[in-house]
Amino acid sequence: MGSITTTTAVAAATIAPLSSLLPKPKPHSLTPSNFKFQPFTLSTSKLHTQLPIPKSILSSAAADVSPLNLKSRLRNGDTLYGLFLLSFSPTLAEIAALAGYDFVVIDMEHGPGGISDALPCLHALAAANTAAILRLPESTAAWAKKALDLGPQGIMFPMIDSAHLAHQAVSFCRYPPDGLRGAAHPIVRASKYGFDDGYMGNYLDELLIMCQVESEEGVANAGEIAAVDGLDCVQMGPLDLSASLGYLWDPGNKRVREALREAERKVLESRNDDVERGAYLAGFATAFDGAKDLRSRGYHMVSGAVDVALFRSAVAEDVIAFKMSGPESDEEEEKEGDEKYWSE
Repeated sequence: MGSITTTTAVAAATIAPLSSLLPKPKPHSLTPSNFKFQPFTLSTSKLHTQLPIPKSILSSAAADVSPLNLKSRLRNGDTLYGLFLLSFSPTLAEIAALAGYDFVVIDMEHGPGGISDALPCLHALAAANTAAILRLPESTAAWAKKALDLGPQGIMFPMIDSAHLAHQAVSFCRYPPDGLRGAAHPIVRASKYGFDDGYMGNYLDELLIMCQVESEEGVANAGEIAAVDGLDCVQMGPLDLSASLGYLWDPGNKRVREALREAERKVLESRNDDVERGAYLAGFATAFDGAKDLRSRGYHMVSGAVDVALFRSAVAEDVIAFKMSGPESDEEEEKEGDEKYWSE
């Protein structure tokens, strides 16, 4: 059972390094019930072979998925608080996770990074047991496929203005015949590189699909968008909405706030908790509309800040505090520092 059978010595030599990576069972512990055969195909030939992979590994990979992911927490009535990550820094992602955010949105729409830059951030968040959401640069099947194969808990589609576009977005997340997602599930991170043999049966149960409403047309169609089957959250975009209405960088404008409330009402009315239909309301806090205000109006996902903005504010405050201080205040701070850090 432990040997690899091939039709040529060349094929055996090619596959040997892969078999050496598999866990070696204890002597006399090989039984048919302990192993499940998974087919591996060599792309350079028509030769096929089968490598034994212990069922214990396959089942433990599936068991690693938390029963309380973002989707199930929303259904439990939780209000989730998150951060947008534009720096693509794995260190800042890890710090955000350790700080206690429920989720981190890795922003490929406005941040400088792409798929390869997002992956280390996903690793950092996973190590700290914090959910990652990938925001796409555009709502296309190609971007969705690459993002989903990385295995985030959520995916966010920008600029969804109609129910038709929302249907398309959902189809990008589903495999045929129900959708258009390209299939590479046996080898991508989303399925733990094939070790999670239950991935195809539960991937939609654990994936949070989010669509952004951030235009005047999107507000008009917000109810129909929220009612699209398979869509979990409608993410409001106050800044782009203000630009769409002719008030660039003025989300506090009365007309912008009225449009935002209209969209909120339509999304909230779409919810039918008895049959789990309709979308949850998600949003981003601004200086004119704080995180607590969003929560009070029925938002179940609230993003309170952006990593680069938090860092900008912290360093600006630090520099100003130093440059505004004089020699006398320096002496006082030094004394206070001595008392704080030293003892006799």
